[in-house]
Amino acid sequence: MPLIDIQVMEGVFSSEEKAQMIAKVTDAFAEVAGGRMKAATSVRIHEIKSGNWGYGGEALTLADALAIRRDE
Repeated sequence: MPLIDIQVMEGVFSSEEKAQMIAKVTDAFAEVAGGRMKAATSVRIHEIKSGNWGYGGEALTLADALAIRRDE
């Protein structure tokens, strides 16, 4: 059934935070699509290595991503 992919940079989020993402995205989808869809929803988190993500024409590093997360 539904498959939701989330892409984040490797090292930015803890295992606990990724588990929260999976749970909350699943809940949000089920809220819109119907509660029976929750059990059929699959969520995958793909972690992209530092330097392998382009943003604004520049390669983004782990340090850059952490700074964005801290809102610097």
